[in-house]
Amino acid sequence: MQAQLRWNGKMGFVGISGTNHAVVMDVRKENGGDGAAPTPMEYVLMALGGCSGVDVAEILRKKRLKVNDFQILLEGERAEEHPRVLTKVQLTYVFEGEGLTLKPLEDAVRLSLEKYCSVAGMVGRTADIQWKVEIKE
Repeated sequence: MQAQLRWNGKMGFVGISGTNHAVVMDVRKENGGDGAAPTPMEYVLMALGGCSGVDVAEILRKKRLKVNDFQILLEGERAEEHPRVLTKVQLTYVFEGEGLTLKPLEDAVRLSLEKYCSVAGMVGRTADIQWKVEIKE
């Protein structure tokens, strides 16, 4: 795996992944940036959701559940002292579909966060990862 970052001359960067996809990072205005893009730690939080989301989507596909849509809401808390790692993360998985029940959805999320999601494996070393599942009617 490879990536590269190019500085914008201020407090932001453009990252290019090894698969040639671009992302923009910045910091908040109160920290000297332009606030023009997610911060690096916001990307970590989104990476956790994305990593788990891919796992959950695949598990639910294999279970042949009729999921029409789902979203993951994330909230993170950071340490006060440097390095300001994530110390607590709350994920809320909200599903919409036909005939959905909690148990298979919760099983899929548990499998993702405890076994498959590499980002959860890393973030979980510093953060208490909590989660819940909701079914939207």
